Amino acid sequence: MTFNGFPPGKIRQTQIPAQFFSDLLPQIDDLAELKITLFCFWALHQKEGKYRFLRRRDFLSDAALMLGLANIDKLSAEEALDAALAASTQRATLLCGTAHGEALYFMNTAQGREALRQLQAGTWTPDDAGRSVELVPERPNIYALYEANVGMITPMIADALKDAERDYPAQWIADAIQEAVKSNKRSWRYIESVLKNWQTEGKGSEKYGRYSKRNEQRKVEGKIDDFIIK
Repeated sequence: MTFNGFPPGKIRQTQIPAQFFSDLLPQIDDLAELKITLFCFWALHQKEGKYRFLRRRDFLSDAALMLGLANIDKLSAEEALDAALAASTQRATLLCGTAHGEALYFMNTAQGREALRQLQAGTWTPDDAGRSVELVPERPNIYALYEANVGMITPMIADALKDAERDYPAQWIADAIQEAVKSNKRSWRYIESVLKNWQTEGKGSEKYGRYSKRNEQRKVEGKIDDFIIK
């Protein structure tokens, strides 16, 4: 089997820290461990919520991953998975905690370490303990979403989007872009004003609704004023 190559145009991206290539990759000498480490970067990016984690069942439910783990070192896919998870936690690439009798795997980032600390302290626990954890469908990259709905990305806009990714949930940014499209205000300035207002007043709040209606009313009044001789 050969790889057909990446398609033309802008494609979805998964961020991987540079330290993975400089510090971690040289240490990994097991193919299964490498595969699940890369899978975690991708899969955790798809999850929602304040603290992102994976359970063993999340790995098992990904057919492509499990197919890729089959017959590594003459192990079954599940055996290779368990060995790779053990190696990753021993290396501290992944952090492991337990909730409701089930292991939770966090990436060893500041957010992952804080999640594990709160889990162990009993101040946070997953709210979906009784249900199967589902990876959300891969959502469009906000850069692609911006280009498709607003316009070309300049270096300045790229920096602004990068800052927004840090400051706001990805879904907020996507919703703000759609808000700009609906209001026919296709500019980063308008999108940013929507995000700032949601942060101040609360997304979906009645107060924000009144704010939007006032803006629409001003827009209508402005059009009427154009025809009034003063």
